[in-house]
Amino acid sequence: MTTSEHDETVFIIGAGAIGKVLAVCLSNDGKKAVLLRGSVDNGKTHRENIRVTLASQEIIEAEVTVDSLSNYRKLDGLVVLCNKSYGNAALADALRHKIGHSPLVLLQNGLGVEQPFMNFPAVYRCVLFVTSQPVSDTQLTFKPVALSPIGRISGGDKTSLGDIVGLLHTPHFGFRAEPDIQTLIWKKAIANTVFNSVCPLLETDNGIFHRNPQALQIAESIVSECLSVAEEQGVHLGLAEVMDNLLLISRASDGQLISTLQDIRNHRPTEIATLNLAIAGMASTEQAVIQTRLLGQLILLKSQIAAGKEPMNH
Repeated sequence: MTTSEHDETVFIIGAGAIGKVLAVCLSNDGKKAVLLRGSVDNGKTHRENIRVTLASQEIIEAEVTVDSLSNYRKLDGLVVLCNKSYGNAALADALRHKIGHSPLVLLQNGLGVEQPFMNFPAVYRCVLFVTSQPVSDTQLTFKPVALSPIGRISGGDKTSLGDIVGLLHTPHFGFRAEPDIQTLIWKKAIANTVFNSVCPLLETDNGIFHRNPQALQIAESIVSECLSVAEEQGVHLGLAEVMDNLLLISRASDGQLISTLQDIRNHRPTEIATLNLAIAGMASTEQAVIQTRLLGQLILLKSQIAAGKEPMNH
């Protein structure tokens, strides 16, 4: 990545809540952004005027190119994944001969989401500290909680990481370089294990944990289970720091609906397999993750019922 950041194209795969906001923020900062659909590839291209309402109630907007991946023989620039992680295996196959030497950044939560891309030239992960919610197809609300850290997973180097952060960072959607990204991946994954299971089951927003002592107690119990698994994996986190982070997110996103609840209501698959079920699958004993596993299984069942795919006994 030696080209000037304003000449480099950012290919954002996934035209959802995060992808659209990122495209608007980059465009407003004078950078080149193309939004590629992650799950639909119909060969069509169009321009879309997208409006984003910030936490300050300021509105930013931009006309963004929305395109199909099949229209590109090569993605020469920076490739950013904002799609749902359950599509990563198929997406890796589609990108393998298009990405060349372009670095790949995953703006996805969960554990192990980078695995299908481990033979790509340079892979980075970002831990998102933002919330975004669609109001309509072209209108969204967006609240940053803190700068979102990006760290190297494989390939690349420290200089490349600095270039990537510089290219993606904008006044409204901020990023920073992080040397120890795996610890932060786990920290955020544990918090998401709480938000993405408890909130959908209670049919409530992210603010429940700072508003309701009983919900906070449940959260602490789940976090404790997850921390024991993280410790087994060589990731050392304290209960207090994870709970403080969880409460920070809860306060900052009060009134916002977690993505899993939005997915269930829209009859889409969820990413619970990379959260509760992934952590439960790593545990040395089933007894260590009883609540974490049960909540994950309930979310999986709830999403199957909502999508009309409830398992039936015959």
